[in-house]
Amino acid sequence: MNPALLFRSLRARNFRLYFTGQFISLIGTWMQRVAIAWLVYRLTNSELMLGIVSFASLIPSLILSPYAGALADRHNRYNILFISQVASMLQSGAMAAMVLCGWYSMTGIIILSIAQGVINSFDTTSRQSLMVSLIDHKEDLPNAIALNSSMVNLARLLGPVVAGVLLTAWGEGVCFFVDFLSFVAVLISLLMMRLQLPPRKASKGSVWEGLRLGYQYLNEARDIKASILLLAVISMCVTPYNTLMPVFAKATFHGGKAVYSSLQTFVGAGALIMAIYMASLKPGRDVLRIENIMSAVFACAVLLFAFCHWLPLGLVLMIFSGAGMMGTISCTNTYVQTHVAENMRSRVISYYVMAFQGTIPIGALLVGWSAEYFGTAITLGIQGAIGLTAAALFALHVKKLKAMPAATAASIRA
Repeated sequence: MNPALLFRSLRARNFRLYFTGQFISLIGTWMQRVAIAWLVYRLTNSELMLGIVSFASLIPSLILSPYAGALADRHNRYNILFISQVASMLQSGAMAAMVLCGWYSMTGIIILSIAQGVINSFDTTSRQSLMVSLIDHKEDLPNAIALNSSMVNLARLLGPVVAGVLLTAWGEGVCFFVDFLSFVAVLISLLMMRLQLPPRKASKGSVWEGLRLGYQYLNEARDIKASILLLAVISMCVTPYNTLMPVFAKATFHGGKAVYSSLQTFVGAGALIMAIYMASLKPGRDVLRIENIMSAVFACAVLLFAFCHWLPLGLVLMIFSGAGMMGTISCTNTYVQTHVAENMRSRVISYYVMAFQGTIPIGALLVGWSAEYFGTAITLGIQGAIGLTAAALFALHVKKLKAMPAATAASIRA
């Protein structure tokens, strides 16, 4: 593996700044996610409540992402990103103050989770669509996307480890406070950037008209649509398995905070390995085929984990689940970013965000309800089976698209 090839997008100063600031901030974000899940389960001992809190934090992405995408195609994406990062910092500070001062309740946790979800709807869309402006050479875009995924998953690897130590020593409040401080790094990095953004053309229609045109474009681009739909099914039906990790740590593996953070860490390790593999890919690889394989690996790992009672095997399966999940997400992002028209970038990416984040809360709520009444093993077994079915259907659809004459495929995208 050639290190120069692997890290080629870091030659761009703006992307280096973005990478460094986001990495520090995301360690805090993963610490907060681990701490919230543990706090909720400690207070309620309820799988359903875990699903409700996850639903509250992610459902705004399903509702608001298309609007955020249409807005980002009309206005300065950098400004939207900066404002959303400041808002995220304030939300983390409010969570830290609430817990450290002992004022917390499930109502307060849910309200702040909803607030974070609203902020993320604008943050994620603007951040993803800004990626192409952070690099110096457009051919480095797939590598930048993959390195961004590597950064996210290295943070996912380190965050639960640090959270496990802080949870054991000082409790959830300190995790939230460290997350609050971590936003200083990303704000400094954004202020240090020297961006030359393409000028925005005056928009004649309303934001809602722009939203409609984005949907029309996506509906006609069958390859992009199929990739996003597979991600949506995987995100709604398979990814929410993570909602039940506190239950498996405590009830199945008879452990506590250390086991829970270990499960999360091994998921992050698998995701990091896959993200590094994606970063090393040379141009021209069949990204849709890799997405198909990784979605099947993800679903199979969750299906096997459902009936696992031996922790070492469970940790190995978490590596495969993390790799499969990251492969599906990263391939979808790469394919969308490299095939979408520039004037539709934010709007189409907003549908990617909906598929990636917006469908998870529906799945988390259903998973929490199902686990409450049917048990965690049956619930995860169903999730894995649905994921494998979706991967098989996607393979058939892609085969059909590739069999189409080139002229017909081009006319569909036009």
